[in-house]
Amino acid sequence: MNPSTIYHRPRSEFAFALDDTHYVFRLRTGRGEADSCLFYFADRATMDPVLSFSVCPMEKIRSDLYFDWYEIRLETNLERIAYYFRLTKGEEALVYYGDCYEFASIPDRGDYFQLPFNHRADRLQIPDWVQDAVVYQVFPDSFTGCGQGKHALIHAQPSTSRLGGTLRGIIERLAYIASLGCNVVYLNPIFAAGAYHKYDTLDYFEIDPCFGTKAEFRQLVTRAHSLGVRVILDGVFNHMSARHPFFQDVLEKGTASPYYRWFYHLPPKPALPKPGERPAYTCFSYVASMPKTDTSFPAMRQYFCDIGTYWVREFDIDGWRLDVANEVDDGFLRAFRQAVRAVKPDAWVLGEVWENAAHYLHRDLMDSAMNYDFRRYCRRFFAEGSVDAATFDTNLTTLLFRYQEPALLAQLNLLDSHDVSRFFSLCGEDLRKMELAVVFLMTFPGVPMLYYGDELGLSGQQEEEYRCPMPWGQTHPLQGIYQALIDLRHRKPALRRGNFRTFLAEGRALGYTRTWSDSCISVFLNLGDTPISSAQRGRLLLKKGSKRGIIRAWEYEIWEETCHGGDHL
Repeated sequence: MNPSTIYHRPRSEFAFALDDTHYVFRLRTGRGEADSCLFYFADRATMDPVLSFSVCPMEKIRSDLYFDWYEIRLETNLERIAYYFRLTKGEEALVYYGDCYEFASIPDRGDYFQLPFNHRADRLQIPDWVQDAVVYQVFPDSFTGCGQGKHALIHAQPSTSRLGGTLRGIIERLAYIASLGCNVVYLNPIFAAGAYHKYDTLDYFEIDPCFGTKAEFRQLVTRAHSLGVRVILDGVFNHMSARHPFFQDVLEKGTASPYYRWFYHLPPKPALPKPGERPAYTCFSYVASMPKTDTSFPAMRQYFCDIGTYWVREFDIDGWRLDVANEVDDGFLRAFRQAVRAVKPDAWVLGEVWENAAHYLHRDLMDSAMNYDFRRYCRRFFAEGSVDAATFDTNLTTLLFRYQEPALLAQLNLLDSHDVSRFFSLCGEDLRKMELAVVFLMTFPGVPMLYYGDELGLSGQQEEEYRCPMPWGQTHPLQGIYQALIDLRHRKPALRRGNFRTFLAEGRALGYTRTWSDSCISVFLNLGDTPISSAQRGRLLLKKGSKRGIIRAWEYEIWEETCHGGDHL
């Protein structure tokens, strides 16, 4: 065996507690590097001079093109655990402990991997309802806009919209959202701002006058809750408008302004850049109209925490999506989540992170993140056809094992959003490709999100196109597809909480299971020209295609059986 291919990291996604008595330990090896792996564990705090180890076999739960993954789900009353691994391949054995590898000897007491103490305050606690969520993203200007923008003033500053969407219009369409099966609405920014997108905030305590009033927003939340739909707001705290009163005071007074420290890396005498110049202060990207805040400054941090708690306390919103969450400091994320949770313990705090978000999702910074890598991998496999099933399945490994399990099940999986091209466009508006991508979205671990109008076949590659008006009054086959798959997800806990195991990844065919309690759901997807056969065990839940048990090109089947086999459901 080659030790360089064998990896484990304590107190990470490789070793974590689910509750007081249940733990997950994982080990990664090179593909085919070992035949089996044993897990040895002991009470690291025992008063005995020698640790007494128990041993359990680890299960190889996944193999991809490069790696094998072993896992054990351990139930024990131990709060402090010393542990190591023993791998075998043929007659060869290797002991792996504390970042050391030995082919023969056993380590001393202090050399083992350690889980020092299972402290409940250090466990990632995500609201129970999040795993059951299906999110519908609403871009307010577009969702009920008819193409005619509005103009208003807020603190003597102009506010505009492009298409004229309003909160009243959203209220009138909440029943439609609920009819799809979506039980969470994520609203893009609704606070007073200048541009139509409302990411250049002028007043965090006011609703943008182009959208409506606080009274209407209160009605929106009340109506949503009556339909069983939660409401998530977009918090833009990384930056604000250059026309915000705080920044205007800085432009006028420079370092003498009480708000000078509220912004990040300002020159002594900040000034707006001339046309064609880069700003001399830090901004969102290099957008001079959106200066970056310094969320590490205590007064600025408290101000934003007060905003977070205000909308939860006064309007009963259910959580926040934090814009550009990967560019604010960790201390702010921690303080914001703690403040919001103190008011509403089951509030959901997720962030916009386009890359691996493991840094933010171990304990107390955020609950989950927008999963843009999910979109990227789906684009390659379903839309472009640029990778085969084995490569796609290897990409999935990175999604399945980069986070601890609670965070995995709370990831906001998306095919598109307000910031990227419509996935239907990437599919060349090929309904077959889009349908199989939606099947995967609704059956993969995590929280599925659909962007308004995806269910009506909206397309668009440029910003003006993928933020176009909702085509009310039109129908599209995708609407029924979304409804059927969302309904199936709600009816089958295995699709929301179950583990994920791939059993087929050949050519352009993919097969996997989701297992929870005594239910095992099998999904077969065929993106290729060669028909494949399903096992035909249990009960057929959903199918595209005319022949039962045979899955032709761009068809799928979803089956359910009891875990021990048979069709006793």
